Amino acid sequence: MGKPTWRTALSDRIPGGRDGRRMLTVTFVDRIGSGLWDATATLYFTYAAGLSTAEIGVLLAVSGSVGIAGPPLGGLLADRVPLRPLLIIVQLVRAVASLALLTTTDLGLLLAITSVGSLGDRAASVLTKLYATRVAGPDRVRYQAISRTAMNVGWAVGGLAAAAALTGGTVTVYRWLLIGDALSFLASALFTLGCAEPPSATRIAVTSTPAPSEPTPGDTAPAPEKTTAPTPWRDRRYLTYTASEAVLFLDDSVFKIGLPLWAVTATSAPHQLVPLLLVLNNVLVVLFQVPFARFGATPNTARTSLWPLAGAFLLGGAALAASAVGAPWFAAVTLVLAATAFTVAEMLHATISWELSVVLAPPTAQGAYLGVHGLAQAVQRSVGPLAVTAAITAGPLGWLGLGAGLAAMCGAQRHLVRDRGDGALSVAPVTVSEH
Repeated sequence: MGKPTWRTALSDRIPGGRDGRRMLTVTFVDRIGSGLWDATATLYFTYAAGLSTAEIGVLLAVSGSVGIAGPPLGGLLADRVPLRPLLIIVQLVRAVASLALLTTTDLGLLLAITSVGSLGDRAASVLTKLYATRVAGPDRVRYQAISRTAMNVGWAVGGLAAAAALTGGTVTVYRWLLIGDALSFLASALFTLGCAEPPSATRIAVTSTPAPSEPTPGDTAPAPEKTTAPTPWRDRRYLTYTASEAVLFLDDSVFKIGLPLWAVTATSAPHQLVPLLLVLNNVLVVLFQVPFARFGATPNTARTSLWPLAGAFLLGGAALAASAVGAPWFAAVTLVLAATAFTVAEMLHATISWELSVVLAPPTAQGAYLGVHGLAQAVQRSVGPLAVTAAITAGPLGWLGLGAGLAAMCGAQRHLVRDRGDGALSVAPVTVSEH
């Protein structure tokens, strides 16, 4: 046999085979579009749509609130219909919503369009995760790490492209960047079209159920066995787990809102450091997210990794508190330390969360459960800014309290997913879905 090429070696390291690799392409292209739009959205609504700052705030708040329904709705549908065409439809809806923004400057219509787009964005996120979970199987945590790397690289490419285009500073540029965002969704739909439908425990369970036998004369026909479809809305432990996840996802708001505001308003560090901290976050995720997959290789490893996650949150909060004291060089060093600690927390939590959210869900209702889990990030995006601005208002003690609170939530979650004493997580029994 010939020596394997670098391309073959790389393919062997990506779980999920051909479909796994194609879904990584979908993720990469999708995030390029997100990078284009994230860098342009406020400018587009200001200069192209002519909205005021207050109107933009209302627009983003309302669309974000509507988007909260996306994960559970997408997950619920994924347990009832084939996943691949559903994901394609959602991508097409996102593309149409993006292009529709070009057709109006009316606030009411823009509210409706951005709400549909937000619903599609959040649904696509959980559907992509579900596809990866099904196609990668036991290697889902490694696949998730590779996927997050692709996300960060794609977002960086889109952001850099937007930054280069925005040097023109014209309304036409804003419109073309929005078109680029829509085209990324269309391309994602086309790539998804080339993927196979992943195996589904829901449909396997249904097709493998034997048909009832015909009763013989004189026999009393047995009553059909009634099964109850598992639902996350009646699973108190999964709902509690999801609520704890909404708290642990606060690292997102810390990076996007808390750290930049704190650096420029409460420390003596040079303002030029702020974008460099965001670059540091992106680079660290690209370099280390895949190696960090080992912290979620098994359910019990993920549970144990909640301790170092708690330590990272504590260190990040303490470093932010310390950055308010001392000379500019000291503020800069502690801000870099805080950014590094919260990035480590982000990578650890992403790995832990992926594994636990899947293993705690019954396979026959995986879509519904992961959809509910997706609410954690959606809720955090609404509540997170309030939490981090409250920490900023409270000063150094606020950051110490936030870090300690996040660490305490890690301990609470570890207790919630405790084992039974035999080394296995205490997971709810699986029942057969009627879908």
